[in-house]
Amino acid sequence: MIISLSKHALEQARERGISISEIKKTIQRGAKHFQKDKIVSDYTHIRIVYKLIKKEYFIITVMIRVGR
Repeated sequence: MIISLSKHALEQARERGISISEIKKTIQRGAKHFQKDKIVSDYTHIRIVYKLIKKEYFIITVMIRVGR
């Protein structure tokens, strides 16, 4: 799996203590829904917004999910 992170996503992941392996798991195992040309994936406490460009996952942002 090839992933690249935007500067914003990298900063957010570092601030929130989310590792690259957690990002990969969220992409692979998370529940997905679509927003225009983006994919949102939720897994455990993490939400990832990304685009699939050819065979590369371009991570736009990384968030901590807040319970309702």
